[in-house]
Amino acid sequence: MKDSIENLNKDEDYNLEDNCVFIEKCQNYSMENIDICLLNFDKLFFDVVKPGDTVVIKPNWIAPHHKYLINEWVQVITHPDFITGILKKTLSALKKYGKIIITDGPQTDSSFKKIMQRMPVSYWKDLCSKNNISFEIVDLRDYEWDEIGDVILNRRKLNGDPLGFVEYNLADLSEFKGHCPSKHGYYGADYNTDETNEAHSNGQHLYRLSGTVMNADVFINLPKMKTHKKAGITCSLKNIVGVNTYKNFLPHCTEGTPSEGGDQFPDSSLKNSFEFYLLRYFKQIAYKNDKLAKYLTGVKKFGKIIFGETKNVIRSGNWYGNDTLWRMILDLNKLLLYGNPDGTLDIDRVKQKKYLTIVDAVIAGQGNGPEAPDSKNVGVILAGRNPVAVDCLSAKIMGFDYTKIPLLNNSFKIKKLPVADFNYNNIIIKSNTIKKYCYPLNYIHSDICSPFKPAAGWKDYIEL
Repeated sequence: MKDSIENLNKDEDYNLEDNCVFIEKCQNYSMENIDICLLNFDKLFFDVVKPGDTVVIKPNWIAPHHKYLINEWVQVITHPDFITGILKKTLSALKKYGKIIITDGPQTDSSFKKIMQRMPVSYWKDLCSKNNISFEIVDLRDYEWDEIGDVILNRRKLNGDPLGFVEYNLADLSEFKGHCPSKHGYYGADYNTDETNEAHSNGQHLYRLSGTVMNADVFINLPKMKTHKKAGITCSLKNIVGVNTYKNFLPHCTEGTPSEGGDQFPDSSLKNSFEFYLLRYFKQIAYKNDKLAKYLTGVKKFGKIIFGETKNVIRSGNWYGNDTLWRMILDLNKLLLYGNPDGTLDIDRVKQKKYLTIVDAVIAGQGNGPEAPDSKNVGVILAGRNPVAVDCLSAKIMGFDYTKIPLLNNSFKIKKLPVADFNYNNIIIKSNTIKKYCYPLNYIHSDICSPFKPAAGWKDYIEL
């Protein structure tokens, strides 16, 4: 067995297979360290990006800072120097011919302007100009709003994607096929739950994806390795949520308690039932009358006294029993891989979009992710062609059992529009700087990993 493993790692042609993941050391965010680390991915990178390509680079720009600690942000978003390293690598591959667009659709209550203040935008523009490459930064969202005391206020229409959106109906190819929501239905991103449920009813499953992304030749995914209160982890697969331009089409949980068929709460206690009906009532008031919404912040404060703060109480689908979110995430990944710019599906992937994911795990986020994680020094960068393979290695590094993460476990079960055409035991790890990882993933013992603190709703369930 040892000989066969060594032979696998010597097979240079094997390097570029979808089931192969690269991992290299990168101890900090100095540009020198990042550039040296990224040299190890040259063969993979230059096989994907070619002169003349339109390349979309998609970081994790969820918010400008930690939800509760406004001076902390490094563990929350993809680091600007990491993005700069990828930008320079892309420019080198394009050879002064092509286009680069850096884009994301942050959380709807996030300020894009404040996120950009973290980024060296002028430097990026100068780099591209010197290399004769067209360059844009695009906020994909159609709407932005303020959220005060967890109450949505001041909705604002944005310009959105300059190429608009592409609407897809996955219908029977959706992971929601056969899933029966509670009588209350799905909850999306806004108080208008009717809209979310109309998008996912009567055999249709609608999503709106960025026209810029779907028209690109190459998609480079730059996620931040973090825990996630609804998904278990957020990495390559989860980062695709940001290419959706209209977030209220995205079911995040099924409303109600388990006894009602919901996954909003982990149990069907009287307290949870009362909280659900009370919140539902006030959210409907807030949706129908924006002027009244600001007065509900006081109601919300009172509710937190009775029911507890969300960071301390499991609600809103923030637990391992969330049977909704993973379906939406996998649907979006199917559309990224198989969607045509005209809203049809390329079932045979004749015009396959070139895809690469490179994970910022120099400093990662653990605990109350994705908005309020604690910092975790990991000191590595991961890369690969397939998001499932890369995320399975990420889960192992984090000390989590992939079979306990529905997003990962179910990604191997898709028969139509598969996002992985291999199984877990086929995933091979490569490294020039961390030899202990140079094995098939299922042979890598959890002892060499760096256990993360999971989100509260996943504690004592997800750990290896």
